[in-house]
Amino acid sequence: MEKIDAESPAIEVTGVSKSFKELIAVNDLTIKIEQGEFVALLGPNGAGKTTLVEMIEGLQPPSSGEIKVFGKHWQGNEDFLHHQLGISLQETRFIDKLRVTETLALFASFYGLESSRIDEVLGMIALEDKKKSFVVNLSGGQRQRLALGVGLLNRPRLLLLDEPTTGLDPTSRREIWNILMGLKQKENTTMILTTHYMEEASFLCDRVIILDKGKIIAQGTLDDLLTHNDKGEIIEFTPNHSLNENTLKALAGVRTVEIINNGKLRLIVDSIVDVLPALMHEVQELDCEMLSLECRKFTLDDLFVSLTGRTLND
Repeated sequence: MEKIDAESPAIEVTGVSKSFKELIAVNDLTIKIEQGEFVALLGPNGAGKTTLVEMIEGLQPPSSGEIKVFGKHWQGNEDFLHHQLGISLQETRFIDKLRVTETLALFASFYGLESSRIDEVLGMIALEDKKKSFVVNLSGGQRQRLALGVGLLNRPRLLLLDEPTTGLDPTSRREIWNILMGLKQKENTTMILTTHYMEEASFLCDRVIILDKGKIIAQGTLDDLLTHNDKGEIIEFTPNHSLNENTLKALAGVRTVEIINNGKLRLIVDSIVDVLPALMHEVQELDCEMLSLECRKFTLDDLFVSLTGRTLND
């Protein structure tokens, strides 16, 4: 079988737009993802994430621009590229009355794979003890691991995951993360992940691309994004009575003051270490007590809200 050029990027998206009648879902995007890179696509509903991924998968053609996967266009290279892809969706429906091994064997037959690969994947997704269980008897986390296992059967060089841990409990989510981190460490797999979990993007991915209304509004490593988009640090506290916001804004190093909920105040400051002592002194002078206090660095979640004005679930 034809081999992948080790020097070519895994994905090159150049000036790509996609329209559905009057709706512009993707607007002049240019993205390059290198082989072995784990990249998160973040954005609220309607940002264009799914449309972009479907074009990368070859399910939809772009309205304009071009997409190359491992240096090749989809047209004329469908069979080769299909063998390089693994896909896991937010929800995958299997045949309830097939056993776990039977399900894997069914999909393995599409690639002409040997049974040894099924056993190997069972180990990767930690379902050896469930291999004879019917799919209908699996938990939500076990089903997602099975879906991921199906996507890994053909040893994909490019793994496309669409919110693979949505709805899972924290333990099941971590199990999926551990499988993916194992792939990153042992195999030269490239991954594109769409997710609504900021912690997931931070933990798994080398780079984050934030989309909104079909355009890229920020991209880079988490550290790069937070450094480049210097939004300060955060102090949140709940006073036992209302305070004059202008008094707090007058403190040196305080950028903004806002009431967020139930009387809680959020201060965006240059430095927690510098501002907190002055804030504590001012609160005492105003004969006030803090019922709660939280100090933290700016997070990816905070950055997303500041850039888009929306949360991921909006």
